Amino acid sequence: MSEAAATMSEARGLRKTRVGVVVSNKMQKTIVVRVERRVKHPLFKKYIKRSAKFMAEDAQNECNIGDRVRIMETRPLSKNKNWRLVEIIERKK
Repeated sequence: MSEAAATMSEARGLRKTRVGVVVSNKMQKTIVVRVERRVKHPLFKKYIKRSAKFMAEDAQNECNIGDRVRIMETRPLSKNKNWRLVEIIERKK
């Protein structure tokens, strides 16, 4: 990361980032990303998968379904879209 980008991110404060899998890219410049997390059950102490779906801005329409991506929180871009694509970590084979 360049020095200018580093100082800008410090000035804005820390932003949340998530890693997930693209489940839909049917919209223009928008992807839907499913983020999974593991939570321990309070009574049985077993780990359970919980998932959340986020709509993210994909300005170049470069993501495909199944790609593993990193998204970052940003200002509201539409009614449901508060995230943007940072990078594609792994393309689906």
